[in-house]
Amino acid sequence: MKPRLLMALILSMAVRLIAQSAAIPIYAESFRPGPTQIVEERFEVKLTPKDSVYRQRIKDSRGADRYVFSIIPFGPEDDTEITLWKARLTDLHHPIYDNLLLTAQEPSSDPKNNLWRLDPSRFASVPLLAKRIIKVESFYVILQVKASHFTPPDSPYLDSMTVAVEFRNTDPRSTESIPK
Repeated sequence: MKPRLLMALILSMAVRLIAQSAAIPIYAESFRPGPTQIVEERFEVKLTPKDSVYRQRIKDSRGADRYVFSIIPFGPEDDTEITLWKARLTDLHHPIYDNLLLTAQEPSSDPKNNLWRLDPSRFASVPLLAKRIIKVESFYVILQVKASHFTPPDSPYLDSMTVAVEFRNTDPRSTESIPK
């Protein structure tokens, strides 16, 4: 292998490892624009195999239940192990839309269309610790994995994950420097 090619390969792998460990903010807009705003809130979700599903109703600015935010586990078919968690936001008025955290309704490998996948794999399209900012209608959903743990440590199976979740009506990028 040529020295330049080898150096480029090593540099590429180093950049990928740094990106996986850094809290890089990524911004995307939902396929669903609209005027709805919400009651702002911030909370932390601690997930384990025994407490693997999280659900919370999100109120619109008038105080009515409007959305359901959930985080659900995912793993190999016919297996009880968890390899990642998936965040979802469903509109109670329009449940036909399965997940408003998508930028397009069609599946794709585009990282911005996969901000809802909390995937610790080193091959994930979005680094696990990335700050994920998704504009839905006229509000923002911010997700950031704060911690994850595997048992055993070299296993692909998660035994815990902590996720910081924030719903806000103002653009969080106005106080941060985030590439668009």
